Amino acid sequence: MCYYEREHFDAYARIRREGLEQWNDLHAGDGGRGYDDFSNRVFLQRVLPDHPEGRPSVLEYGCGTGGAACFLVSRGYRVRGVDLVPDAIETARRFAAERGLSVRFQVEDICRWGEPGEQYDYVVDSFCLQSIVLDEDRATVLDGVGRRLRPDGRYLISTAMYSPDRVYDGQDHYDPSTGIVWTQDPASSDDEAIMIDGTRYAPNRRHLTAAALRAELERHGFEIIEQSGPTGGDVVCGVS
Repeated sequence: MCYYEREHFDAYARIRREGLEQWNDLHAGDGGRGYDDFSNRVFLQRVLPDHPEGRPSVLEYGCGTGGAACFLVSRGYRVRGVDLVPDAIETARRFAAERGLSVRFQVEDICRWGEPGEQYDYVVDSFCLQSIVLDEDRATVLDGVGRRLRPDGRYLISTAMYSPDRVYDGQDHYDPSTGIVWTQDPASSDDEAIMIDGTRYAPNRRHLTAAALRAELERHGFEIIEQSGPTGGDVVCGVS
């Protein structure tokens, strides 16, 4: 498995096994919020109109158990949600069916997606991008988003960012020059791992500054319409 697979396969297997509702339920202090209280709900409520004319199309990648996708369908959007992990997609389908919502959920690895089959009015990232760490993978994702957006479409991102107040534990090493968080992982592959003081570390997260994220998006052909949130991790982009 590559660096972004193992953690997410294990996490969603646990969510399904323990009857949890979303990713935040895995973390003490964040769990118990309920399925509909997903992390970027306030942002999406603010930037997207409620029940817009024509039922705009949305692609949400890294959709997890489907909280944001179900929310958007309930507000009048047509949504396709994709995730790497089959357990996540099966759980999302169950939650949508329980709510009587029609959402097209599919298993797909966005770091390996091919040519786009359709274009969308919106592409939504609900805290997925920080787990796409390496430059080549992020380029694949961002270029793929650009090809999947209509010319007047919008790319809506919520992502974890660098914060001077963020504390990394003893198993993590933060590289400020790249924003990469390296985590101790003896099982990581040779082509992904680095050695720090004789210990093998694998790429785990990408925590960029607001300026670095903005520059990356602009390099990949996006126009920044709005960048907000305490650390600049809520972004509305158009295609430049």
